[in-house]
This record gives sequence, structure tokens and C-alpha cells, in this order.
Amino acid sequence: MAEEILHIIPADIIKFILVTLFSFLIGLEQRRYHIKLEFESLFGTDRTFTLIGILGFILYIIGPQTLIPFLGGGAAIAVLLAVYYFQKIQVQKMFGLTSLIIALITYCLAPLVYTQPHWLVLLIFISVLVLTEIKETLFEFSKKFDNNEFITLAKFLVLAGVILPLLPDRAISEAVNISPYKFALAIVAVSGISYFSYLLKKFVFPESGIILTGILGGMYSSTATTFILARKSKELTGGNKATAAIILATTMMYVRLFMLALFFNQTIAMLLLPSFAVFIVVSVLLALYFLKFRGAVNTTEEDKPVAQQRSNPLELKTAIVFGALFIFFAFVTGFVSKHYGNGGISVLSLVVGVTDIDPFIMNLFQNKGTLENSMIVMAVLNAISSNNLLKMIYGVSLCDKAIRWQLIIGFSILIVLGLLISFVVHL
Repeated sequence: MAEEILHIIPADIIKFILVTLFSFLIGLEQRRYHIKLEFESLFGTDRTFTLIGILGFILYIIGPQTLIPFLGGGAAIAVLLAVYYFQKIQVQKMFGLTSLIIALITYCLAPLVYTQPHWLVLLIFISVLVLTEIKETLFEFSKKFDNNEFITLAKFLVLAGVILPLLPDRAISEAVNISPYKFALAIVAVSGISYFSYLLKKFVFPESGIILTGILGGMYSSTATTFILARKSKELTGGNKATAAIILATTMMYVRLFMLALFFNQTIAMLLLPSFAVFIVVSVLLALYFLKFRGAVNTTEEDKPVAQQRSNPLELKTAIVFGALFIFFAFVTGFVSKHYGNGGISVLSLVVGVTDIDPFIMNLFQNKGTLENSMIVMAVLNAISSNNLLKMIYGVSLCDKAIRWQLIIGFSILIVLGLLISFVVHL
């Protein structure tokens, strides 16, 4: 029934109603936003913006092919707004172009309604309303930026959008069976996940408690987060929460590595999925156990924000270290695979846990047929178990005495589980 009625009504009338309605709502929002200002200080609100939208509609339909009337009307509106703005500066000593820009957007609604999909017009309309209303929110948000924040963003965009597409996808040499493109892609992928975690921590959850710190930190580096939280456990009132947070950081390591596997090698990702699902479920259950059922350890005060000191993941030094390790492990993995076979890779995967395991695992994910998929899965699991052992040593050495046995039990379960799953994969 509604569709039949719409077919009866001429299309121009429907478009006129849309332009008028959108213009009126934009003007109404301007009235609400400037409700505390004197009426004389405004050039117009609901009625004025509605009339600007109608004027744009009239001048557009007069000459839609040449657009001469519409462009002439737009120039006249721009002159009037310029006169108002200079008068505002001289008399009222006030600055700001937001309302004037919104008026010009309102004038352009008619050609948008006629030439663009309705969803796009609606998106523009919503964007105008939202951007007007969140002025104070944006102002508070901008205070969180430091001097290098946009430089950091520019570095990531240059690396991902400029340098990466220009690199050749040919192997560097027979000894290092990795191309410059795959090398840069690994840096972009790891840095992208770490950068996302960094942004969440800084801008969305700046006052996050210890549990959220463990989760966000695990997306960046579970080893570094374990190191930090273990030291902080001596100062925190909730020892059981520190244990849970450290275990959850390791949980996020499994999530991060699965995301990287899915990005680089979906076949390996699907082979790892059952093992990682078991790891995630067990580690979450361990964290819940320490959080809910081990509450006797220093839980008298509320959870407090944890200051997690860490460098930005896109710093040049971090990229250089990751790149050097990536090339090193590419060479070592190729050498060991050629001369010692699967046994050598198994031993190597256990040894690399004392370092940053991401470069080694990235090489495995980008392996081009020199290793069997089952061998890659087993090597990844061994590297994770070895890294968990390192984190347990860090945690036990640095944490408060009250939670040492909690960390030993938690990490021991994950290590034994990892070795068992690796053994099953090897069969």
C-alpha cells in the first residue's frame, strides 16, 4: 500500500519533502545547540536553514543541466555568509565557521537528493548532526593527544599504504627465502594489532584497571605485560586480580597469533584453531578461578587503574628490532630445516621462546612449502609453550610472594597442555 502511494506522488514532491525535512532538522539542531546564545548573535536557525535548503532546491531544478542558477545562488549565499562572518568578528569579537559551513551543506542538499543514493544523503545528514553535537567531546578527546601522535599515525600509513605496495615480492636469496614485501607485510600486521591495542589503551580505556590492562596488554605483548604486572603486584591490593590479569594477557596472545595466522595462512590458522580454542578456554577458566575463587589474597580494596608504561609499537627502534629478528629467524629456520629437518625445527621452536616469538612464528606462517603443515603447527605450539615458561619465570621472579604459587600453577597447566597438544599433533 505504501509503495503504491509513493508511486502516485510525483518524484519531485518526494525530493522536495526530503530536502525541506533535512534542512529543517539541521536548523532545529542549530537552535538547540545555540540555545544559550542571544538570538541576535545568530544569522538564523530552523527557519533560515529550511529556507536555504528550499532555495537550493528551487535553483537546482531550474537548470539541472548547466547548474548556472544553482551556482549563482551558492555564490550569493557565500557572499552573505562572508559579510555576516566579518561583522561577527568586528562587532561580537567571535570566531568560528561551523554554522556557516553547515549552511552551505544545507544549500547543497537538493543536488545530493537528486543525484546520489538516499543512503548517502542520509549519511551526510547524520554526520552533520553528530559532528555539531560532539564539539565538547572532540575537544576533550584532543587533549589526550601528545605531540607525536599524528606522526605515529603517519608512519603507519606510510608503511602500510606507500612503502608496502612498492616492495617486490621476490625472495631475497636462497638462504633467506623471504621477499621484501612479505617482510614488510609481517611488520605491518604485527604493528597494526599492537597499534590498535595501544590506541584502545590510551584513548578508550586510559584509566583501565588491572584486568583490562592484562587483556589490552596481551594484544601488544603478553611477555612485556607479564613483566609489568608481576612487578606491579607488589603494589596492588588485589593479588588474585594480578594473577588473573597475567593469565588473560596470555589468553590474548593466542587470539593475536590466530589473527596473524588467519591473515597470512588460512590453512595453518584452521589447523591451529582447535588447539588455540582449548588454550583460550583453559586460560579463561584459570583466570576466572583465580579471580573468583582465590579472593582471599588482598582483596579489601577496589581495583585501581594501572599505569602501564610501554613505548609506542611503531617506534623506529621497535621496528628495527622486529625486522632484524625476522630476517635472522628466516635464515636460521631455513638453515635448520635444510640441514637438520623436522627435529631441528622442533628444537629451534623450543629455544626461540626466550626471545620475541612473533618474528619466528611470522616466518612459519609465510613458509612456502619447505615445511609440512603439521610441522608448522607443532613448531608454533612449542614456541608458545617455551614462551609461557619464560613468562612464568619472569612472573615468579618479580611478583608478590602471595601469588607465586598461583602463577606457577597457572602457567604449568598451560605449558603441560601445550606440550601434550604438540605431542598429539606430532603423532
